[in-house]
Amino acid sequence: MNTQSLAASLFQQLQQGQGLQQVSQQLGLDSSQTTQAVGSALPLLLGAMGQNASEPQGAQSLLNALQRDHLGGGGGGFDLGGLLGAVLGGSGSGATDGAGILGHVFGGQQPQAAELLGQKTGLDSGTSGKLLAILAPIVMSFLAQRFAQQGNASELSTALGQEAQHAGNGGIGSLLGGVLDQDGDGQFGASDLLKLGAGLLKR
Repeated sequence: MNTQSLAASLFQQLQQGQGLQQVSQQLGLDSSQTTQAVGSALPLLLGAMGQNASEPQGAQSLLNALQRDHLGGGGGGFDLGGLLGAVLGGSGSGATDGAGILGHVFGGQQPQAAELLGQKTGLDSGTSGKLLAILAPIVMSFLAQRFAQQGNASELSTALGQEAQHAGNGGIGSLLGGVLDQDGDGQFGASDLLKLGAGLLKR
């Protein structure tokens, strides 16, 4: 059984190709800054999705979005290079609309997510926000290739729940809780999910 987290697996794929280099160039960062920033941003995104998918309705909504927008043509492999090119090139499709995806994942807390990621990585919040917007479609496509073809919302929920746990162990847990706590009660729960919207990840 592969115990590697989804965030670590995706990060490895970005390292193996030209992904990190392309992100570096897009954001004007050096390679070490990009490596650190992406290494923090992926657990944040996947952990946030894990929080959202912890309720059956949230998991099903996420799975529906993956199946509808992010499987790509022909059910082939995860085409990281092509996807990154489309995202950086601003293709305008729903599958590469990073800002739109972030709006669904973080609700109205998107600026706080960028700011908190910036505090963790030393980047300004504008750059952190751009990084999250670049990575969001990549994360969605990666999840689609892993889970959308089987169509099992429970499996998706379990895997993302582990990501939320990994994120917590990596020191991002309090960041996640603060960003996703929509009702200000100090914890993320069902009432926060309702505030994020029952149509989570639906356009």
